[in-house]
Amino acid sequence: MNVSRNEPPAEENGPAPAPTSGAAPTSAPAPGPSSGSSASSGSSASSGEAPAPAPGSRRPGGRTARTRAAVRDAVLTGLAERGYPALTVEYVAEHSGVHKTTLYRRWGGVEGMVADALALAGEDEWRAPDTGSLGGDLRALAGEVAEAFADPARAAAPTAFVAAAFQSPQAADSLRAFYEERFRRCEPVVDRAVARGEAPAGTDAGAVVRAVSAPLFLRLFVTREPVDTTVAEQAARAALAAVEAGAFTGGTEGTHDPRADTPGAPGAPGAPGAPGSSTPASSASASASASTSPSAGQTT
Repeated sequence: MNVSRNEPPAEENGPAPAPTSGAAPTSAPAPGPSSGSSASSGSSASSGEAPAPAPGSRRPGGRTARTRAAVRDAVLTGLAERGYPALTVEYVAEHSGVHKTTLYRRWGGVEGMVADALALAGEDEWRAPDTGSLGGDLRALAGEVAEAFADPARAAAPTAFVAAAFQSPQAADSLRAFYEERFRRCEPVVDRAVARGEAPAGTDAGAVVRAVSAPLFLRLFVTREPVDTTVAEQAARAALAAVEAGAFTGGTEGTHDPRADTPGAPGAPGAPGAPGSSTPASSASASASASTSPSAGQTT
């Protein structure tokens, strides 16, 4: 998340703790792009300020925007330094210069501040790449994910956001809304591919983006393996092959099941347990177990 710290807003509810220095982490928990958000300068929120807007909505500049940006920066720093469980309203107040009274009134607590930080991330100007080909666009998307998480400093905040989503329903809802907006912005990638004849009509853009990023996020957040340009390239090629095969059109028309070419293959017509087969699946399993058991005296 490309953000820069703002000067702390003047607080109307009494003197706020002095903010600490330091830049907020960069990058974003997005399927590739770094998501920066901008906020205008101004003074802090007054006691009559409206609640933080919903993800994807925008609010005019002024003291509201400046307060949100200061709180966002403190939340990002806190998530990167402490993680979600240890992030407190006191920490955000100290690092943003916004009084605790304002934080509780506007955001309700840490959950609301994390959710609003994600909402601000979704208000950036990021657009999906347009390289002239579907393969190039998918490689660019995958490359952005790999680049964003290659630098531990940039990866700290988005990683903490993902972790927060497992511990806070409100953060999970905001993260989901963030991704839904990202998928919507990727629709032109698929629209252009369909127009060029590179993808079947009806291809689901969101499914395509998930297919590109899922192998990368699996390595980043589940198996904890490194992600580099080679892995990103593999993910893009796999997603492209799936698109060309019509895997994301939501139907089976025009698809071919290679198992049908191999009589007796699992799931093929006439295979044990397949529809129309005279051999029940349970009988086939029992037969297979007998042939591979130690008492049968053979291995397969």
